[in-house]
Amino acid sequence: MNAADRLVAHLVSHDFDSLPSAAVEAAKVFILDAFGVGIAGSRHPRMTQVRQAMQALGTGSGATVWGSGETQPWPQAVLMNAYQVFNQEFDCIHDAAVVHAMASLLPACMGYAQAHGGVSGRDLITAITLGLDVAIHVALAQRAPMRFFRPAMCGCLGATAALAKLGRLDAARTTSALGLAYSHLSGTMQAHVEGSPAVSMQVGLNARAAVTAFELAAQGFPGPRDFLEGTFGYFALYDFGQSDWKAVEPDMGRVFQITRMSHKPWPTGRATHGGIDGVLRLMREHGFRADDVEEVRVLASALVVRLVGRPAVHGMEPGYARLCMAYTVATALLTGGVCLEDFDDQALVDPQRLDLARRVRVLDNGHPDPNAIGGPQQVAVRLKDGRQVELHIDHLFGSPQRPLNRHEQDTKFERCCAAAREPLPGAQVRMLATALRGLEGMDDVARLAELTAVRPMAPPTPLPD
Repeated sequence: MNAADRLVAHLVSHDFDSLPSAAVEAAKVFILDAFGVGIAGSRHPRMTQVRQAMQALGTGSGATVWGSGETQPWPQAVLMNAYQVFNQEFDCIHDAAVVHAMASLLPACMGYAQAHGGVSGRDLITAITLGLDVAIHVALAQRAPMRFFRPAMCGCLGATAALAKLGRLDAARTTSALGLAYSHLSGTMQAHVEGSPAVSMQVGLNARAAVTAFELAAQGFPGPRDFLEGTFGYFALYDFGQSDWKAVEPDMGRVFQITRMSHKPWPTGRATHGGIDGVLRLMREHGFRADDVEEVRVLASALVVRLVGRPAVHGMEPGYARLCMAYTVATALLTGGVCLEDFDDQALVDPQRLDLARRVRVLDNGHPDPNAIGGPQQVAVRLKDGRQVELHIDHLFGSPQRPLNRHEQDTKFERCCAAAREPLPGAQVRMLATALRGLEGMDDVARLAELTAVRPMAPPTPLPD
């Protein structure tokens, strides 16, 4: 059985009742998180351009765009919601795989639920959990340094798998759907290097591609079968033949990867989180302030240096700043944290912040894994009085080893909903959170869409407790 067949067999052989309780609980936690950051993503300044572009492609009422409440044909709504989940770098991530697959999975599944109907909370949890397994196992098998944008591409495969599960496709049509998705994959690290908003749009484009692949396969259109290990399959083209499928296959069905996802405590690239966490903890322990700092050094893997070792520059795009260790660490030193508003125009040209960012260095610690984004890392702060304080970090904050507690999860969700293009009323936020925390009891998740935006013309339909 080749890798593609093994993934498909895993996908079609499980249902809700076969999922361990830990996977079900983790799925509910990260579905709630993705809804929150997707709603907050409606505030992004590029959303006007995205909205106008989608309207130019056609109008309709297939699915809801979170945060604004507008309706679009469901492939276009999926693109917009996926972009919104990803566009502020606040969505959950699998640290070992370096993949934010939930940004593709949840918008695709919710689009299907509104367009096709008949999706229960149990169905959604099952599709998300198994689709994520597809995305993460493909990513974990990769060994070459990233040149293509893995979050978008693996996210597309995961979203396609989740749609195939919701659509109850058999093994043959599921394989075709994944092969067609593979034929559609796109994404380059060039957008990441430049800090272009196209980084997030690559996720949206690939999420929409998952919809196309699913609908074609559902009608019986065939796709390539050996899309992973074939001569010109994913592993050959995008991992340059360096993948090691045998190393990750034994975990399939034994460990559900949803239980290994990490929250992002701050709306920045995950590669910046060690530096942010380090300076905040050192400030609390040693009592210094931003004015006391002469230099900050963050020693991390080569991937972290490559992803976020860029300088802070005047006039940078918000996406560039979110992927800049110097800017995010300087922000943490000055404000005691990093929040969504720290990437608005006024903050990005703050001279005090930019000056402090020039004193932050990101150095390679010689980690042997070219794809390591987590620990171990070291943060060293040299103070103007001559003292040097240091902190060793084994695991990033928000990871399964250092998870957000329930209060921290709820606080993040509430703040995201309050940061929407039109902030959600507190009662509506609580109603949505209650529904998501009890997701397995819902008979039709399409009704969740009513609660993702303010609708002044009529109150949302109440959901059962």
